[in-house]
Amino acid sequence: MLEFLQTLSWAAVFQIILIDILLGGDNAVVIALACRNLPPKQRMQGILWGTAGAIGLRVVLIGFALTLLAIPYLKIVGALLLLWVGIKLLIPEEDAHGNIQGASSIWAAVKTIIVADFVMSLDNVIAIAGAAQTADPSHQIGLVIFGLVVSVPIIIWGSTLVLKLIDRYPLVVTFGAALLGWIAGGMLVTDVVIVEHFGEVSGAMKIAAEVVGALLVVGLGRLFAARKKAAAPAPQVSRQEG
Repeated sequence: MLEFLQTLSWAAVFQIILIDILLGGDNAVVIALACRNLPPKQRMQGILWGTAGAIGLRVVLIGFALTLLAIPYLKIVGALLLLWVGIKLLIPEEDAHGNIQGASSIWAAVKTIIVADFVMSLDNVIAIAGAAQTADPSHQIGLVIFGLVVSVPIIIWGSTLVLKLIDRYPLVVTFGAALLGWIAGGMLVTDVVIVEHFGEVSGAMKIAAEVVGALLVVGLGRLFAARKKAAAPAPQVSRQEG
């Protein structure tokens, strides 16, 4: 045990914890946004199912972490998916019956979470695998598993916190959607195809792409939301005769 602790790369451990805090926060925002319309009693169910989906995806993706970097167009497709999820979060959902159907609403939320988490887990898995590679080969698998385990409480706690903020400050939804656009912009310009044709993008260019992605999501989200509101039939006032 002492030998294990002596040879353990504590730098890799701290890097993985930091990665989980930074990137796990993104997953927490997505889960909170997707669950925000659920009744309070169902929110924790949505958070737990969403977290389970996020962790499950990472377990699957971790085996392909290095290969994923070399797949052309993967980040481009992922970026487009994130843009779509971000825009969709800003468009109000209609509820024809005036109430929320429990099971269908939970699974609709989980479906949104899975799509976004699949894309966002790519960065998380690749980052954790990269940090683990700096450690002793005999510790790498253990560090990867450690990274997955640590991310669970971060995502659950973060989702709960963001939901409380959304209840108090609805503008948080807009910031969350903008965050997805920001991530999408950064992913798009770092795809293998883009790098092969135009070379490595500079830090300034990557930030510019991230800003454009954030503005695009907020702009289109508000535009579609306004159009949907304008197209909605006006409430009719019933008149009683006699």
